[in-house]
Amino acid sequence: MKGAYDVAVIGAGVVGSAIARELSRYKLKIGVFEKNLDVCNETSGRNSAVVHGGFAYDADTLKARFCVAGNRMMGDLSEELDFPFKRCGKVLVGNTEEDMEQLKRTLKQGDVNGATGLELIDEKKLHELVPAVVGKFAMWSKNSGIMDPFLFTIGLAENAAENGAKFLFGHEILGIERVDDDYLLRTGKGEYKAHWVINAAGLGCKTISDMLGITGYHVIGSKGNYIILDKRLGSLLPMPVYPVPSNTYMGIHVTPTVDGNVTVGPDAENVTDFSYYGVPQKNMEELAKSASNLWPHINKADQIRNFSGILPKWVDENGVIQDFKIEIKEDIAPHAVNLVGIESPGLTAAVPIAQYVVELMKEHERLVKNDQFIPEHKSIRRFATASFEEKNALIRENKEYGEIICSCEQVTKAEIRAAIRNPLGVATMTGVKYRTRAMMGTCQGGFCQMKIEQLIEEELGIPAKDVRYSRPDSWVLTGNMREEK
Repeated sequence: MKGAYDVAVIGAGVVGSAIARELSRYKLKIGVFEKNLDVCNETSGRNSAVVHGGFAYDADTLKARFCVAGNRMMGDLSEELDFPFKRCGKVLVGNTEEDMEQLKRTLKQGDVNGATGLELIDEKKLHELVPAVVGKFAMWSKNSGIMDPFLFTIGLAENAAENGAKFLFGHEILGIERVDDDYLLRTGKGEYKAHWVINAAGLGCKTISDMLGITGYHVIGSKGNYIILDKRLGSLLPMPVYPVPSNTYMGIHVTPTVDGNVTVGPDAENVTDFSYYGVPQKNMEELAKSASNLWPHINKADQIRNFSGILPKWVDENGVIQDFKIEIKEDIAPHAVNLVGIESPGLTAAVPIAQYVVELMKEHERLVKNDQFIPEHKSIRRFATASFEEKNALIRENKEYGEIICSCEQVTKAEIRAAIRNPLGVATMTGVKYRTRAMMGTCQGGFCQMKIEQLIEEELGIPAKDVRYSRPDSWVLTGNMREEK
């Protein structure tokens, strides 16, 4: 037996990390089991990074309820956890009578859900808000916004760790067995015991649900591809621009990021392989063509990267997408909270989902408050966004703030070292990337990647062959190109 926990959270995406943080408000020994080598390596870090308003979901659903709640609290969370968030608004753009009727229905649904700041606007107002957009009218969601999904998830996870939660990376759950009043969790790195198990496995939710004995769920993968555009276009897009939505799909949209880039996408395709993130050329071409109907500033010369994400959608026997499922099946799996189909708006809704999970647990277990809980977390100080005076002060404090490693994003050696020393013990290249934005600029790591790899070696005292880019099998280097003499 490698260890025992009061609660084992399976999955370290945004929802699993939020659950771990909420649980750390109580006197509990918490273990977070994640098959990847860092948080938000899957759906939580592969999305549009939009904070949704809550109008796009059927009334009386958990999706609608938690989205509205998450939107309202995002500003406070941003201050507590020190991640970028902008309540910039969003427009859903239409051109036809049918579009107008759909927008009226969407606005009415938003009102029922409790979403606020929704307004139908004419062409003049639309072009005041987004001069470069193409459209006749729109629904304006004033309270929608954009955020950094990496730093949000990292903030939740690192704050949970600072309050006592233990994150076990590279620990894929291979089996779950009920033993007396506890669970035995079998991983590739040994066995662990836990009194409570929480299935926050995202794309793996059905697998874990089946292991718990809660069978019968059908989960499909909906893959969406994206293009990232250079920062020089950011000033042309002050807020996300969406087409008029259908009942099941928000459509290919154009979204600014909190750091000034623009993302185009996603499209949507049902997939059975939940691990393949390649983006075909034809999809990139279709994304650019479709999104140009809304915002005609998408050129190949400005495309610096592409990526994709996969949403775990719970569907019924007819293929109809269902609401979030968050349940305790006491007769089948006592002391287990099962989360299935946590897709969009999971990023916006993560903390309300976590609070709901804790309330469900309280119906079965007395939880004692942790009076030592500290809700605040500080991210790494960013040199690029500091004022001239602040930059000078940082360099006086630590001379390595005066050495730029990533020229595109102005990331210093001090920031790289701080990222390598993160509270979660993450030692990957993307662990540095997501915490600092190094390798996210125009050259996408062409000039700084190997400098960062060498700093990981130096800081952690590990050989080059052991440094991973992101996943367990993603070696940065596999050997020498030539024998040393």
